[in-house]
Amino acid sequence: MRPILFQLDLPLVGHVVFPSYLTMVMVGFVVAAVGARAAARRAGLDGERVVDMAILCLALGLLGARLLAVLTDGKLLDFVHLCTDPTRVSGEDARVSLCATDQQCGFDYLCNLAARDDVVAGARRSMCYPPRDCLAAVKFWQGGLTLYGALLLAVPGAILYCRRKRLDFLRVADLCAPWLLVGQAIGRIGCFLEGCCYGAVTRGPLGVTLPGHATPVHPTQLYEAAADIALAALLGLAVRPRGRGGTFGWMLIGYGAVRFALELLRDDPRGGLGPLSTSQLIAIPAVGAGAWLVARARRGGQGGAQPVQ
Repeated sequence: MRPILFQLDLPLVGHVVFPSYLTMVMVGFVVAAVGARAAARRAGLDGERVVDMAILCLALGLLGARLLAVLTDGKLLDFVHLCTDPTRVSGEDARVSLCATDQQCGFDYLCNLAARDDVVAGARRSMCYPPRDCLAAVKFWQGGLTLYGALLLAVPGAILYCRRKRLDFLRVADLCAPWLLVGQAIGRIGCFLEGCCYGAVTRGPLGVTLPGHATPVHPTQLYEAAADIALAALLGLAVRPRGRGGTFGWMLIGYGAVRFALELLRDDPRGGLGPLSTSQLIAIPAVGAGAWLVARARRGGQGGAQPVQ
């Protein structure tokens, strides 16, 4: 994996690091915004207003995506312990879990030499733990964003913006839907480079070995990226629903079904309720909302077929 995509030494600025996850998320946003603007212009809409809406949605989406991840991924107490007592946080992201020196842990993790020692192969070993960080919960650029969390805040924000600017939200949502999936796909590549959102152990030909993992796992990040691109192509090239909101509805249905299925292969720490993960719990009403939008478009069909690409 490659947590740091690249680094530059710039005049007057100094050393600048571009984390893979954040960089790919921002690249995905730019691609989605530019594509949506072009689609809006072809449809006779104000492309600049669509870009303004995208920037608003980015701010709201990052907030919602981070909030949902922090509150539901099962690591809320870890964020508290990172500030109060980092030794109580598991070192699952470290290069090794048992250590004798800080260097063995990798990254910036530390070796808890004051903890109870275990005898492993005749050596005294302790557990790795992360450094103290009271702001870890807000550092979204280190990973930990959810698309559904983004939609929960970005969609209401987009509706209010469209009302204020006298834009037809459903028509704009139809135009943006394929590009939203393209942006999500690029962001998932960032997840793969970061080494998060990984799948369960597999012996299949597609398995990859991540840092800290002894056996290959499903690259669920790449599975989703490929599915997102396929869905975007279908929405942009094949799906031509009647009426407003139909394309956006099909996006909710398609992404919800893909995400629900891929969650069955995931094995990274994340929250949920019973046998269902948080994303699966949200995918169910998302698919329902998408089905309602599709049915509504078929019944009413106001505005005729909407161009998507």
